[in-house]
Amino acid sequence: MIFMKSKRIIACSLIAAGLLGAGMAQAQEGISALKGHDSKAPVDVTADRMEVQDRVDRAIFAGNVLARQGELSLRTARLTVAYASQDGIDINRIDASGGVTVTSPSETARGDFAVYDLNEGMITMVGNVRLERGGSYLSGGRLTIDLDTGRAVMDGGLRGVNQGGGRVSGRFTVPKGNSKQ
Repeated sequence: MIFMKSKRIIACSLIAAGLLGAGMAQAQEGISALKGHDSKAPVDVTADRMEVQDRVDRAIFAGNVLARQGELSLRTARLTVAYASQDGIDINRIDASGGVTVTSPSETARGDFAVYDLNEGMITMVGNVRLERGGSYLSGGRLTIDLDTGRAVMDGGLRGVNQGGGRVSGRFTVPKGNSKQ
């Protein structure tokens, strides 16, 4: 049983890597646009409302939140920024809730919640996750993206918790090349 589960996880990882990597409709790019994203670049945030909780080094943005870092953008209803304030403000982590959309020039990921660990360069999305590139997509319960390597792993999540019932599903486009006559 463990062997079968690990084979399933490896297969899902390979499919997700293919979706973000060279195996999709935009294969000429060779790698994901997320690979090598600079998680140390400045983050610009706009929202309808902001509250600073300086004693706990936290800022909360609410209402039509848009956060941008380089070519990466994140839209959500609520965003909590954890920061260190020794020599200015250094963002460590961003938590997003209320429906989250993360967009790069070639991919879009949607989910119920997201955590962006800027120190590790990792984005984790959970709850009804859908990753799209071109006409292809993957759906599951949890998506983890390593911005340094471009590696993405999609998990199905717990059975009964999301609509996928603990499974990953997807649809992949096929090149329209020469057809047989």
